[in-house]
Amino acid sequence: MSVAALPSGPNAGFWPNLKLALTVARRELRGGLKGFRIFLACLTLGVGAIATVQSVSSGILDSLRSDGRAILGGDVSFRLLYREASPEQMEWLRSRGEVVTAADMRAMARDPADQANAALVELKAVSDAYPLYGRFALTGPDGQPVEVDIQDTLARRDGVPGGVIEETLASRLDLQVGERLAIGETEVEVRGIIAREPDKAGSGSFSLGPRLLVNLETLAETELVQLGSLITWNYLMRLPSGTDVEAFREEAEQAFPDAGWRMRDYTNAAPQLQRFVERLTLFLTLVGLTALLVGGVGVGNAVRSFLETKTATIATLKTLGARGGLIFEAYLAQILALAALGILFGLAIGALAPVIAGRALAGLLPITASIGVYPGALLTAAGFGLLTALTFSLWPLARAREVPAMSLFRDQATPVRARPRGGYQALMAASGLGLAALAILTADMPGFAAAFVAGAAAVLAAFWGAGWLVTRIAARVGRPKRPVLRLAVANIHRPGNPTGAVVLSLGLGLTVLVAIALIEGNFRQEVNESIPENAPAFFFVDIQPDQLQPFSDTVLGVPGAFDLERVPNLRGRIAAVNGVKAEEAVVNREHAWVLNGDRGITYRAEAPADDVIVAGAWWPADYQGAPQVAIYKDVADAFGIGPGAAMTFNILGRDIDAEVAVVRDLDFRSMTLNYTLVFSPGVLEAAPQTWVATVRAEPEAELAVQRAVSSNFSNISAIRVKDALDTVNGILENIGTAVRVTAAITLLAGTLVLAGAIAAGHKRRVYDAVVLKVLGATRGTVLRAFLLEYGLLGLITAAIAGALGTLTAWAVLTQVMEFDSFTFLPSVVIGTALLCTAITLSLGFVGTWRALGQPAAPLLRND
Repeated sequence: MSVAALPSGPNAGFWPNLKLALTVARRELRGGLKGFRIFLACLTLGVGAIATVQSVSSGILDSLRSDGRAILGGDVSFRLLYREASPEQMEWLRSRGEVVTAADMRAMARDPADQANAALVELKAVSDAYPLYGRFALTGPDGQPVEVDIQDTLARRDGVPGGVIEETLASRLDLQVGERLAIGETEVEVRGIIAREPDKAGSGSFSLGPRLLVNLETLAETELVQLGSLITWNYLMRLPSGTDVEAFREEAEQAFPDAGWRMRDYTNAAPQLQRFVERLTLFLTLVGLTALLVGGVGVGNAVRSFLETKTATIATLKTLGARGGLIFEAYLAQILALAALGILFGLAIGALAPVIAGRALAGLLPITASIGVYPGALLTAAGFGLLTALTFSLWPLARAREVPAMSLFRDQATPVRARPRGGYQALMAASGLGLAALAILTADMPGFAAAFVAGAAAVLAAFWGAGWLVTRIAARVGRPKRPVLRLAVANIHRPGNPTGAVVLSLGLGLTVLVAIALIEGNFRQEVNESIPENAPAFFFVDIQPDQLQPFSDTVLGVPGAFDLERVPNLRGRIAAVNGVKAEEAVVNREHAWVLNGDRGITYRAEAPADDVIVAGAWWPADYQGAPQVAIYKDVADAFGIGPGAAMTFNILGRDIDAEVAVVRDLDFRSMTLNYTLVFSPGVLEAAPQTWVATVRAEPEAELAVQRAVSSNFSNISAIRVKDALDTVNGILENIGTAVRVTAAITLLAGTLVLAGAIAAGHKRRVYDAVVLKVLGATRGTVLRAFLLEYGLLGLITAAIAGALGTLTAWAVLTQVMEFDSFTFLPSVVIGTALLCTAITLSLGFVGTWRALGQPAAPLLRND
């Protein structure tokens, strides 16, 4: 380029300046992508992860909205607990549309030939015309779903009703299609294995057992429907075309204001699944953003390394009269062009990966998700990528713009501390704030996203400070006597050292891994080890009042069974607090879970022996006054109330007013029969109710207890504590695996950044190796020195990540999840240290081995 081609000064004009900057950028890009592979990989990984997560989430949520009727099972559903709709209510519903009744309850399914071979099931019974929307499918001979007429499948054949089951139940009881299954006082023939139940996601209930589906006539024959039995009755409606659903709901509320039913329509068919998907999307998007932030360090390293290779070019341009702005604009144009390429690669992944993910999720989701390409998701991911590239590349670009021409020639040996001028710093701050704003504004929970962004920024700053501190300490430790150690320590603080890049790149990913492993480990310990040794062996539900004594005699008659505890059991919901609707009376949303569905309710005269009273006093044992209630402290916190407050509860469709007498704390880990709501005597005794019980038993007596109850009381369901724990552990295992995989994305980004940092320092490493060999150092000595350097950096980074990860896990468990205690797990930190050291040593070895293989003569002649 000639001197005449350069602009004469700031008044040369905007467009000529821009044109010249783009010309310089275009000519520079002819050299290819050398040095920018890590840059592209970091952006591709982060953008691809975010685009994939956003597209998969959009597909699932769109399916929830578009298939709302099939997921819910109707246009509108009415849900009642314990009791069926009255004849007047049914007549009103049928006059306005087609109605299907579905009843859900827990029951024991048994092998007719072996009563002890029993399993807890989620029993569902449906009326004619089910399903109103969607198609029921069974597993065909080839393992593929086959749509069937479910009413014909469940119909009576040769006097025997039919039923369909999930594969889990078939495995537990060793059942084949065509064999019989006992349920209550009847038997059903297994007609197929459920492949797709269209309205399963709309139930929103936590399942302790596999599904068994029968028709309503069969349910009546089981004799499980008794007064007070814990049954949920759902009435699903198909409304005439054009009906205004919201107006219909208002009409139903006005017609039956005291019905006590819970209404839901197809626009919010599966609220729990939707909330789960939205929360999971937020988490995974933030993980992808974390990978981008870590990758941003790689972006900055790549830009700085690239500019170092262009020292002579930049110095020459400045010597020839090029203004600093031209340097900045030309190289910014190159970075933006390369960023666009990396973003395009990431978007290509984000467009293809969701299709693959959709196939993988087909058997895991309770709905059929139509996952495709979502422009909004791709645009969001592209925005994250662009802002990340800008945020982390502006500083080295602006620094090159400020350094004088002569300084550039010696910048590598004696770096100049050039600070960008205020305008560039403001631009970098604006891009960083834009990145944070995008993360917050696109999140389902902006508050959580804001906290995450602040935490991520704080952790990045902490690791940057840690890298600086390690460099300073290494410079002050003096000169160790051992040459290899002296050389390793010197390399940690020499000009152009990789210390900051190693600590920052691997630190964040390892911190996430440590925190996740500690949280998961404490969860497992809470579930398994915190359960007292004298925990009950079984929970029994749906015990009828007239069965109470025979049941007690049967259980305690089994040798090895002892300590039987029994309490009456009802279900109800909080309707109002101090005259205000419960939903409007909440003052602490953290404990608003007390309004999610119905709560267990009991009554008793005396306080439990180990009760912890927080406020108030328990009523006398012979109390016969106005209704009083003892509430769990979370209920009190949710509404900001204490003793003396007035509460209204809807129990079996009837509103009951009571005064809060006691606020109590509960230890749910004790596995005793804890209730969040306990009434005083004289209020609920006449209400339809069942009893629940727990019993402790010697391990060898558990099978005998289950056999005795199953043989004598077909309606009583036994929940084995060990089976329930296995279910919870299975959920934790799946969640833990998913979280570890997503955290690994962050670690992968860090590994890429570290590889880039090592590659960027390859030229210096070659020079050091050649000089040391010329001075007499052996190949083994140089290799040991360099590996010791990376080993020290790996251990230092692991120590810092272990400390920050432990602190993060402690804060999440004790402050957010309110665990009573936190257990430090040394094996987690040790494993992290080994992983970090292995990564740094492996990459360091590759880089060092390549450096040692370079011949000395060409380098010395060139220098």
